[in-house]
Parts: sequence; C-alpha cells; structure tokens
Amino acid sequence: MRSAAPVRAAERSRCAAMDTRPDVMDQLRLNALDDEDLRIISAHVQDAVLRVGDLSLDGRAGRLLVPMNRFAWEAQKPRRWFAKPEPGERRRSVLRIDRVLSASRTGIDLQAPEDVLSLLALRWRPGDAPSGSIELVFAGEAAIRLDVECIEVQLSDLGASWSTLSRPMHRV
Repeated sequence: MRSAAPVRAAERSRCAAMDTRPDVMDQLRLNALDDEDLRIISAHVQDAVLRVGDLSLDGRAGRLLVPMNRFAWEAQKPRRWFAKPEPGERRRSVLRIDRVLSASRTGIDLQAPEDVLSLLALRWRPGDAPSGSIELVFAGEAAIRLDVECIEVQLSDLGASWSTLSRPMHRV
C-alpha cells in the first residue's frame, strides 16, 4: 500500500505539468453573423500582423483564410502613464470569412509573399440585405474588399500566446 504523501507529490507534479500546456479557456473562438458581431471581431484583430503569402482565397468554397499573429488586447492591463510599459501578448490565430462571392485588393502585391501587413480594422458595407462587402483595412493604404452573401466570420486562436515587448501604439 502506498502512502498518501507520495500520491500528493505525484498529483502536484502532474498539475504543474498541465500548467505548461496552452489553456483552452484562454483561447478566443468568436463568430460574427451581423455587423455588431463583426465590430467585436474587428477590435480583437486590430494590429494583427500577417504575411501576404499566407492569405488563402478559395473561390470554389467561397472562403478567405487569414492566418495572423494578433495582439491580445483583451490580455492587456490598463496602461500606467508614467510607468515602464509591460510586455504584451501575441497569439497565432486565423480569421475565416465564408460566403465570399468575389474579392478585390488594393496596395497588396501578391508577387511579394514575404511582405507583412498590419490589420487595422474590419468594416461592413451593407448592400441588398443580407449581402454586402467586408473590407479588411491594412496600414499603408492597403485593403481587401470581399463581396459576401451575408456576414459569416470566425476568429479562432490556434495555440498558446507568447510575450512581446513591442506593443502597438496609436496617437490619441
């Protein structure tokens, strides 16, 4: 018969090992089916960075996949103005936009797959309900416009976060 002390130690070490795995509860999984939902996802992808070569439009399936490293604004503590800034977090995520009828772009060179884009916002431009356009607006006057049947967008974190000293800053 085993004593209780080694069992507790084993349980503690197993729990400690579990702490090093990505916490599923920490990962975002958001769906947007209307303009209000899309604005929420837009706030979560603000300042995400991605490579041009990672953009994937599947015309047959009517889907755009946008793998990105998003800045986890929801994990940030309120800024203390006269204190040293605390490190931020980035997370590997994918933005999936379905029901795409057509796509156009400006300011993005598909022949430069290593170029990095910084996503500023997602915008909804209504058309004949429920259709319209979703615009992905990037820094440097770049954008993608997707004509869609309706809003059907998902944002999913793919794994654990990592620390970054580089925190996006916007002039107020």
